[in-house]
Amino acid sequence: MINEWVMQHEMAIRLICFFGVLGLMALWEILAPRRTLIASKTVRWLNNLGLIFLNNLLLRVIFPIAAVSLAVLAQQQQWGIFNNVDLPMWAVVTISVVLLDGAIYIQHALFHALPLLWRLHRMHHADLDLDVTSGARFHPIEIILSMLIKLAVILVLGPPALAVLLFEIILNAMAMFNHSNIALPLKIDQVLRLMFVTPDMHRVHHSVIKTEFDSNFGFNLSIWDRLFGTYLAQPTAGHQGMKIGLEQFREPRYLTLPWLLIQPFIKKSP
Repeated sequence: MINEWVMQHEMAIRLICFFGVLGLMALWEILAPRRTLIASKTVRWLNNLGLIFLNNLLLRVIFPIAAVSLAVLAQQQQWGIFNNVDLPMWAVVTISVVLLDGAIYIQHALFHALPLLWRLHRMHHADLDLDVTSGARFHPIEIILSMLIKLAVILVLGPPALAVLLFEIILNAMAMFNHSNIALPLKIDQVLRLMFVTPDMHRVHHSVIKTEFDSNFGFNLSIWDRLFGTYLAQPTAGHQGMKIGLEQFREPRYLTLPWLLIQPFIKKSP
């Protein structure tokens, strides 16, 4: 019954959440921005949103089965750990969401550690400003690899379809939230980041300084960075003085869709 409801309403729920969070964060950025933007917002938004649309179209075309559908199939076939243990539904859903989030942390760290994967991921870091659209600004090849990793994790864990849907919604919403250019009261930030990744915490990850962008890999829960020693509280230059992006990709042309797509194939180091 739950699986049928999840599969029937998945797309509508995800679209409502995506556009709802996008609109809320965009309005917040206008009313209370954290930093002054240096690049054309029109150029960035048109190309970032165009990339997001392209990525979602490719996923629909390439993958015959989505993450939620695979979770349903795994349950039917009794694949995965949680389909072979007897636990309350609320416990399985909670643990599944936490473990899926941990898998994203590991994936993110690997995309920084392995040179070939970094060539794909660096496009995300090449944005000269950070705002709500940066949260889903990833190269199509990285998106495809991420989907393959996610599907593999689902096969191993066997999480309920409800858990996968919740995870997808939370991850997408939190990525937009913590990439947003919003001024969050410092005391609230200090409390929130005890468990969740805040905009100030994640902004450190987009610094041009290597020791800073090789920290704070979490997208949702901050516990992973604290647990694995990759947590960095603040940027050296402060949030107003820090430089965002990559030194080798600062020309305005690198903000446009054609250059975003070919960037992994441009031989610039690091």
